[in-house]
Amino acid sequence: MSKDILDLAGIGIGPFNLSVAALLDQHQDVDSAFFDSKPRFDWHPGMQLPGARLQTSCLKDLVTGADPCNPHSFLNYLVQHRRFYPFLSAGMTAISRREFADYLDWVAGRLSSLHFGHGVESVSFEDGLFRLTFETGQNPVRARNLCIGTGIRPHIPPACEALPSTRSLHCIHLMQKGRDFTGQQVAVIGGGQSGAEVVLGLLDGLWGQPAGIRWFSRRPNFEPLDETPFTNLYFSPGYVDTFRQLPEQRRRELVHYQKLASDGISPDTLQALYQRLYEYPLENPGHPLPELLPGRSVYAVTDGTPMNLLTRNRMDDQFEEFQADQLLLCTGFDHGLPPCLAPIKNRFREDSTGRPRLQPAFNLDWDGPDDRAIYTVNQGRFSHGIAESQLSLTSWRSAVIVNHLLGHEHYPVSEKGLSVRWGSSTPQTTAQNRQVPRKTAQMGIESF
Repeated sequence: MSKDILDLAGIGIGPFNLSVAALLDQHQDVDSAFFDSKPRFDWHPGMQLPGARLQTSCLKDLVTGADPCNPHSFLNYLVQHRRFYPFLSAGMTAISRREFADYLDWVAGRLSSLHFGHGVESVSFEDGLFRLTFETGQNPVRARNLCIGTGIRPHIPPACEALPSTRSLHCIHLMQKGRDFTGQQVAVIGGGQSGAEVVLGLLDGLWGQPAGIRWFSRRPNFEPLDETPFTNLYFSPGYVDTFRQLPEQRRRELVHYQKLASDGISPDTLQALYQRLYEYPLENPGHPLPELLPGRSVYAVTDGTPMNLLTRNRMDDQFEEFQADQLLLCTGFDHGLPPCLAPIKNRFREDSTGRPRLQPAFNLDWDGPDDRAIYTVNQGRFSHGIAESQLSLTSWRSAVIVNHLLGHEHYPVSEKGLSVRWGSSTPQTTAQNRQVPRKTAQMGIESF
């Protein structure tokens, strides 16, 4: 290998690229470097609410699922911080988001391949190599392969895009802004886990004592995360392997159907929230009860003092108007490739919705040489399934990428477990084209 040419250049240093870097740290024959514009590592500091917990097992860390002896595991983090036995005694089924953030920061501090303060401005492909230029004028870098892990962007609903930041705030920034909502009418938009956590924080006075709280959700109810055993098999290599071979439209249908497997509210959070709401009138006599408004879509917001919200109730299809002084947006995130890839973006093949198509090893389908790969993390929800945007398969995905980069299976990525057969054992015609026996159809068997 030439010293001035990297085998892999990573763009963005979040948990997913950090996992790739942690595995590659054990491969001294691979020259890799990861770049990020941030001055140091952090993981959503604005969402580190007190008591907020992961919805994923701590064993699904950066490396354990692929390399349990790797020194960058969560268990080694506990040992090195002298917290292993206290952790076992705590009997926690899920660790706090703050502790996981501290673990990630600990790993980042141990890896020499990470380069902060290096925002990538542009990526071109010249003479069979990727060329990275940087925003702050550092010398360009050349690499044989890329791994894109630039993270997610807060999703701002169209109705809220024109509002000033003093009136509308995405929850990803909430703990960084030092806001005080005392005496204000606060509207929380979004009925997932982050919305529930923000409502709990408001009830506990984390940002002062609001005059009123309204919680809006498009969903018909405040629905729990489905974390039962068979549903969790969606977050397994065997399921991903079957899912990615399905037609595009079928994959999209399944992702929609499986929403609560990855985007519901933890039952513990729901229990705590319900109990807090039950006790609220006893602890806050004279204050109006928080108002829960499921099944509402926000159609328009008119800026003013106060703001006017126009919503549509999905249960009876009626429009309603509400007022608020402050909007807290728990509306999720957008996924997309970073602007620095613009010079080569026209070389990426796309699906029917304009999203880049991914190959099995999480590498983009592009028109470049077969021995040059552009891996992406957190971009394959509709190609590899709902696990792609979650922490659950982080180490497995990184192992798949590293194996592809090495050209052989260094890490075991297949699995043995329950005999759940997701796909058909032999090629079959589709249900639409299959000739159904008349008697079978009359019995309604097809409906099952």
